[in-house]
Amino acid sequence: MEKIIPNKLKIGDTIGVIAPSDPIVGIKKEELMKAKEIVEKDGFKVKLSKNIFSNTNGYSATVQEKAEDINEMFADNNIKMIWCAKGGNNSNTVFDYIDYELIRNNPKIICGYSDITSLTNIITAKTGLVTFNSTNFKTIATDETDFSYKEAWHRFIEGSLEFGMVNDDKYETIKVGVAEGELVGGNLSLTRGLVCGKYSINFDDKILCLEDLGYETEPAFISNHLYFMKQNGVFDKIKGLWIGNYEHESGIQLEKMIMDVLENEYNFPIIKSNNFGHIETKTVIPIGIKARIDTSKDKKIELLENCVK
Repeated sequence: MEKIIPNKLKIGDTIGVIAPSDPIVGIKKEELMKAKEIVEKDGFKVKLSKNIFSNTNGYSATVQEKAEDINEMFADNNIKMIWCAKGGNNSNTVFDYIDYELIRNNPKIICGYSDITSLTNIITAKTGLVTFNSTNFKTIATDETDFSYKEAWHRFIEGSLEFGMVNDDKYETIKVGVAEGELVGGNLSLTRGLVCGKYSINFDDKILCLEDLGYETEPAFISNHLYFMKQNGVFDKIKGLWIGNYEHESGIQLEKMIMDVLENEYNFPIIKSNNFGHIETKTVIPIGIKARIDTSKDKKIELLENCVK
């Protein structure tokens, strides 16, 4: 499938905001509107989708409402970027209702993290459009720093190929090696759901990114997800593994669980960093763009292609 690179964002452009996961209710409305003020103050226009505040089901908007917002935002030529408001648990419900041909013919930046991992990876898999694992729109107003927000602008406006780090944080080598491949994945729980079936993604020759939220996904669930992926051949296919943030009260680390599952059966390089996942300091990872892991370097992963044009 042909790779589609979205256009850069420019000051003055209109950003569309959608809520394909959990509903925007209560204080989340106030947070979203505060984020809108911040982005507009920085020179952008913000258009909220028609159903963004819907909670028809009592736990989210209906799948038809969510899909309508996604499709309308891609169809709207005035919208230059689509920013997902927040994560949650069921963005995968829209898969049957998305107009993938419409997206292919109207490519633009779409980004978010957590549950949005499902949506962005499937759009890339079905259309070839490069999508982005980044901070969610609402989080712009709730983060204690503007690190993640600035990372988004570095990637989407400036076209930066850097993965930002904070203070003295460094990439750790879990297993040495060199590998090249397109980036896929994001949240482990959601990536597990894309391993097989009608809506699965291709793991062949990819660099797989994995992180998870510790207070929702305890180590036993992590083990479940990782073994499911192993049993279905994911680790036989990938070229490299990039581990992000995971913090659990037990202190059990994601990288240790991964190595326990892999049992030295695989030869691909594995690196760890704290600049993506359910953490305040989130860089922007382009899904579908080729990257290179080289554990001999200080900055152990680099992008090999432009991800906006």
